[in-house]
Amino acid sequence: MKKLLSILLAVLMAAVPVSLSSCGSNTAIESPRATYTRDLAGTTVNVFNWGEYISDGSEGSLNVNKAFEALTGIHVNYSFYDSNESMYGKLKSGAVSYDVIIPSDYMIERLIKEDMLQPLDYAKLTNYDLIDPQYKNLFFDPDNTYSVPYNVGLVGLIYNTTMVEGTPDSWAIMWDEKYKDNILTFDNPRDAFGIAQFLIGVDVNSENKADWDAAAEKLKEQNKVLQGRVMDQVFAKMEGGNAAIAPYYAGDYHVMKSNNPDLAFVYPKEGTNIFVDSACVPKNAVNYEAALMYINFLMEPEVALANAEYICYASPNTAVANNPDYEFYGDEILYPTEESRPVCEYFHDIDPEIRSYYEKLWESVILDS
Repeated sequence: MKKLLSILLAVLMAAVPVSLSSCGSNTAIESPRATYTRDLAGTTVNVFNWGEYISDGSEGSLNVNKAFEALTGIHVNYSFYDSNESMYGKLKSGAVSYDVIIPSDYMIERLIKEDMLQPLDYAKLTNYDLIDPQYKNLFFDPDNTYSVPYNVGLVGLIYNTTMVEGTPDSWAIMWDEKYKDNILTFDNPRDAFGIAQFLIGVDVNSENKADWDAAAEKLKEQNKVLQGRVMDQVFAKMEGGNAAIAPYYAGDYHVMKSNNPDLAFVYPKEGTNIFVDSACVPKNAVNYEAALMYINFLMEPEVALANAEYICYASPNTAVANNPDYEFYGDEILYPTEESRPVCEYFHDIDPEIRSYYEKLWESVILDS
């Protein structure tokens, strides 16, 4: 049906030549707040982002990359990753250069320490005043030198109400033998360790090897009840009713819920991870000026709103969060109040020796499966 509608629309567009910017097209924004030139038309900006993490034009949403191309004449070469660690590995290899990347806080901290990012020219980021002050000067970029917040989120527990008894309130349910072979967990070490650390009450940023040992043992205990470790595969699993329990990012819950109304969400009482994903420019970027223009475009109110409604994450952009017409305006999962806000901890970059230690522990957890 979608394909048929697309064909009909294409025929109609061909028969009626009208301006994209004047017909409500999803490949243009109506009134940019900033000024954009076409001085770099014909060049390419290479963007590396998370999967399912930008409004792409589906179901009438704004196609952000196409809108940027239409406005600037700059081609967007867009690719994606499914974890901070896989992004880091690709960037570190030097095999490919990217102009814009959107890592999470602790990974940005690591990239800065390793001199893998370059400072941003904020004079050219004229929409930066729209970023909520609470997301500026954070631990990973205290002087706002290298990053522009893109999305904010928390990790929570998604569960199928037809498969799970009652309302869970603890990460402990992910070890419950009652749900054996119906439990999913993260397929990346930092998030998976984080859940075990919150559950057993140790610091998620601990530099004590014994704390990581304890968390690894807890994860090994979990192996016997797991159906599997997933990242983006969690969507199909939970939406299709093929698993009962999965930890994942709060914004993605809304996407899953729209496709499976049996799903529900809680923030476990032991605490959870809060994160800020931000746009950065790698040290080896080829098209720095286009990168700045692209990052500024992401902060456009119309663009930020389209992304927030498509991705379903909390927006750090005040033009979105304060907009009463925004689909998730006041949503307590994305924007918890002081009373409903769970205990939250940011992941920090870990001392290289400890990082190497927990990565080896992670390998032992996997091998123990």
